[in-house]
This record gives sequence, C-alpha cells and structure tokens, in this order.
Amino acid sequence: MSESLAFFFSVATGFVAAGITGSVYRIVTSKHPSFQVWSDTTIGNVMGVATLIFAGPNVILRNAFRAQVFENRPPVWLLFSACLAMIWSFISGVFVLSLILAA
Repeated sequence: MSESLAFFFSVATGFVAAGITGSVYRIVTSKHPSFQVWSDTTIGNVMGVATLIFAGPNVILRNAFRAQVFENRPPVWLLFSACLAMIWSFISGVFVLSLILAA
C-alpha cells in the first residue's frame, strides 16, 4: 500500500471515529461535544476528556464552520482549522487502526 493511501485511510478512520464518538456523546447528553467540559463529578470530567480525545476533529470543524457562517471569519481560518482537524484525525486514526490490527 502506498504511503499516501495509508495516510488518507488513517485520516478517514479518524474522521469516522470522531463522528461516531460525537454522535454517541450527543445522544447520551443531548448536547454537542465541546471543549468546555462542564461536569460536577470527577468521572464526568474524565469521560468528557476521553470523549474529546476522539471527537476533537468533529468539534474543531463544527466550530470553524459556525465561525465562518455566523462570525464571518476569513476563509484562512477555516483552512487552518481543517488542517488541524486532519492532523488530529490522522493521529487518532492511526491509534484506532493499530487497536484493530492488534486484535
């Protein structure tokens, strides 16, 4: 497999993991995942951070699109946010794929 194909496969796996994690979080808590972890318990804070580890690209892109539409931010902001989300997706995708291949 070529390196670029492996890279894009890992990025896609990371985006899928982010989407699934964000959707499950929204189903359980009835609110969007956010970088603001508001919980009164330690277990809630730990679960919020664990969720954000995988749902981070989803949160970044949602916030970037909202800022583009509602706050009229420059398009470069959206480009940098997409690059950051892609790098985060790559890292989480490599982690998920290594877990799958190890099993």
